[in-house]
Amino acid sequence: MRGLADSLDIDLVAVGTHGDVLPFIALGDALRARGHRVTVAAPAPFEAMTHRAGLGFKALGTVADYEALIREPDLWHPIRGFRPLLAYAQRMAEHTLAWLAASESRSGGRVVVASPLAWGARIAQDLLGLPTATLHVMPFLIESRYAPPRLPGLPIPRVLPASWRAAVNKGVDDVLIGPFILPSLNGLRERLGLVGIGRLRHWWNSPTRLLLMFPDWYVAPQEDWPGQAVQLGFPLADRFGDTPELPAGLDAFLADGPPPLIFTYGSAMRQAQAFFRTAIALCDRTGRRGVLLAPQADQIPAPLPAGVIHQPYAPLGSLLPRSAALIHHGGIGTVAQALAAGVPQLIVPYAYNHFDDGLRIRDSHLGAMLSRRRFTPARAARVLDHLLADPRVVRACGQARALMTQGEDAIARACDEVEALASNRAGLSRAA
Repeated sequence: MRGLADSLDIDLVAVGTHGDVLPFIALGDALRARGHRVTVAAPAPFEAMTHRAGLGFKALGTVADYEALIREPDLWHPIRGFRPLLAYAQRMAEHTLAWLAASESRSGGRVVVASPLAWGARIAQDLLGLPTATLHVMPFLIESRYAPPRLPGLPIPRVLPASWRAAVNKGVDDVLIGPFILPSLNGLRERLGLVGIGRLRHWWNSPTRLLLMFPDWYVAPQEDWPGQAVQLGFPLADRFGDTPELPAGLDAFLADGPPPLIFTYGSAMRQAQAFFRTAIALCDRTGRRGVLLAPQADQIPAPLPAGVIHQPYAPLGSLLPRSAALIHHGGIGTVAQALAAGVPQLIVPYAYNHFDDGLRIRDSHLGAMLSRRRFTPARAARVLDHLLADPRVVRACGQARALMTQGEDAIARACDEVEALASNRAGLSRAA
């Protein structure tokens, strides 16, 4: 740990939704406690959360920019979803680069930590030599020919050799992702005097340090992972969300009956009406109470029956230990909170990493996965009854909770890595 005299200027750049940004706010809070000056650059809606943690904030785009992204219908498609997301990342890249290039370190020591979609930070590393680490919260984004991630929309049989599945994954990059985004991204690089890149999912990794924010008991390390990667653990960051405390009405509801089922389809989802209709019917079929978490009330059917309530947001770290099970989309931050609480999960994936993490949860007997088409009240009730009665699930969830409780502090270890990056100045190497 560096002393106050060695304080750094640390820029944390996160492009994405709650699950992408909150871990950066948690990291910034811990770095600030060590005496560093921290600024978070993120989409504009995260300003209040960042300031509440006592951190500086740089808005990437406007609230309207962010709302336009999350209301884009294709964003939630398992195959087409990458297009609006990558186009948004491209638009934020120039904003980020201009901000980093204009900012000066007051202490002489400066470090950047960026999410995979924060391309402006990677360009700044290549162009200006800023010491930079890439922080991954999703194992889905780490490639391996020995353990390739499960891509959305491509139900490749798992009986196929891993090398074949990895080849298909690479083919998706070559045929779909590269032709869509690389011309514009390389156009920007070439205007800056930088050579073009050939593979997005290689380049977005900093060549000096990768911080993998998931533990080895959840994702086994692979020998072909990048050599600069260090595997840490889950960054539980829910207390930095919209509110750090359980709302009084929700706390009273929890105390007034048996543990309920918790339903969420992600903070950014704006097309969850069918999910929540099924949730209400599932509560009725199983005779259980329910909590529906959704930022917008128009996602929730009205009126709600007795025993079911709606909350715009609640910190899962406080809510899930008082619940029976969690039914959700499969976001990695939500997965981690359920593991910490030791509750079974039913994952109903729609895109991105959700299918990959759903399989990990299912294969580890920590929960189950149902496609959106198969997520019906009758089928979901059978699956939940099985999860809540299966001793393997009870045992696995208890073991996960113990591992989460006894494991090292992932955020503290990430702070150590950030400080070490500044000390060795490895980030000053320029890309060829």
